[in-house]
Amino acid sequence: MELDIDSFHPFVLNVGLARHNGDWNWKNVSSPFARLYYVVEGEAQVILSDHVVELRAGNMYFIPAFTRHSYVCDSLFCHYYAHIYEDPQAEHSFLEDWDLPEEIEGDSLSLALFEKLYALNPTMKLPGSDPSTYDNSPTLASNLLKNKQRPLYNKIMSRGIVYQLLATFFKTAQLKVAIADDRVQKAIALIRDHISDEVNIDKIAEELCVSKNYFIRLFKKEMGVTPVNFIIRRKIEKAQLLLIAGDQPVKQIAYFVGFEDFSYFSRVFKKITGLTPNGYRKEARAH
Repeated sequence: MELDIDSFHPFVLNVGLARHNGDWNWKNVSSPFARLYYVVEGEAQVILSDHVVELRAGNMYFIPAFTRHSYVCDSLFCHYYAHIYEDPQAEHSFLEDWDLPEEIEGDSLSLALFEKLYALNPTMKLPGSDPSTYDNSPTLASNLLKNKQRPLYNKIMSRGIVYQLLATFFKTAQLKVAIADDRVQKAIALIRDHISDEVNIDKIAEELCVSKNYFIRLFKKEMGVTPVNFIIRRKIEKAQLLLIAGDQPVKQIAYFVGFEDFSYFSRVFKKITGLTPNGYRKEARAH
């Protein structure tokens, strides 16, 4: 597992101050970027698959990338937001290796950092709060481009602020080593290290010194999904990031994430995202 902070290259996609009054209600949101919030005033809720997070004034919140959730707000609610995107060319997400707390107590420094981050990036404010207007849309690609084109001073300051904001969450963060069987942890590390290859379940089982069938049962017991489904999901998530962030041909992206059969890649991609790879990219550029 890669723990070197030098491998973590966060980009600021969107940052702003949002004011709502019962109009922040969106369902089944899932994005290829992490979200940071600082609640200035009021209350709202984030509905996750197994619990509810209460958003309260004065606190900060973290929602990992690709976390399906919904928002509920029936009154006044004001918050700073920052969408953090990791380099899609990296082998795997640095943040993915950690369990960060969903909620921490904010302070005057955290608020000042959000204010400064917004002041540095005024053009990266979302045009609206409806996730369909920015999730998997040109906002991602255009803001990545804006990030690259900004003055060096702005880049350094923005990245430094992101590091400082995340550092407060890392005070109590835990490495994802809570998996009961360390063989599953080792399998996940192997999958991450070879996500761009054709990952072979037989070879992983052999590496762990267990039979293939036993490994499949063990992995599903610990992770709730089969190793094949876990691998495919990770490969498609990587493909989503590459489709949004770059201009590589779709077939090249399929090959990069370990699919030699492009037709199979397209079928799997559509099954998971609801769109073909080309359709996914076109929709992102059609708004």
